[in-house]
Amino acid sequence: MAFEEYDQYEQSELVQKWLRENGVSIIVGVLIGLVGIFGWQQWRSHQVRNESVASQLYQQALIARLSGNADVAVQAIDQLMKDYAKSPYAAFAVSDRAKQQVQDKQLDKAEASLQWAESHATEGPLKSLTLLRIAHVQLARNEAKPALATLDRIPADSFHGLAQELRGDALVKLGRLDDARKAYQTAMSVLSEDAPQRGAVQMKLDDLAVAGKQGA
Repeated sequence: MAFEEYDQYEQSELVQKWLRENGVSIIVGVLIGLVGIFGWQQWRSHQVRNESVASQLYQQALIARLSGNADVAVQAIDQLMKDYAKSPYAAFAVSDRAKQQVQDKQLDKAEASLQWAESHATEGPLKSLTLLRIAHVQLARNEAKPALATLDRIPADSFHGLAQELRGDALVKLGRLDDARKAYQTAMSVLSEDAPQRGAVQMKLDDLAVAGKQGA
């Protein structure tokens, strides 16, 4: 037997021996891998279906609310909260409900709705936006200290300009005018030149300047 033939034979024997010793584990590994891939695809398919249904319910609630069909809107939102609580559409829908509750002067209900939306929001920006709205409602209820605590939960790199404006509003309510001025100035430095909030923040700074002169 030539050397090359012997080498191939020996290698073949080694491979067969290795397969006899490890073949079962390889087969199991392959099967687990296939099951994992299949399971992942099934899970993704399930997620897509869920998001599709949640999106339809959100649109249904939105159209019903805009058309004045409150009962249909309530049913759609309740179903989102019950069956699709992890979907962003549920948080969107409950936040919309809170907006209507604010307009109806139901501030307690609005804050409760927003608390639910914030606790179920899975995306960072959505959670931060919901916290901003909670702070808005708390300020409307003259709860300046809770509003500051809510704003403290917002990451510094998320809606920083808007958060600083609200922080200034809360500090004004607490009579901390110097701190409020600093918050408004920070908001002005962060907001872009074309941000619609800049005019309102500048007016608040001007009002503080006038109050400072009157108090001097």
